Amino acid sequence: MSDVLFPSMSDDADATGVVVTWFVDNGDEVAEDALIAEVAIEKVDQEVLAPASGVISLLVAEDQEVSQGSVIATIG
Repeated sequence: MSDVLFPSMSDDADATGVVVTWFVDNGDEVAEDALIAEVAIEKVDQEVLAPASGVISLLVAEDQEVSQGSVIATIG
């Protein structure tokens, strides 16, 4: 099983961000390096790629505030 982490995008260790858009649904089969989400922190957006292939389980809803480095999904 692989964790999908919210990327570190700010020097502020306490900074939080949101998942702007999921490009996959819970239970979808994803390929390694496939685009799965867009996240934002402050005024910076970043794409998130799947770290592995498998079935994705989303743990964070769109627009839910999370800390950098938090697990936002798992792939198993």
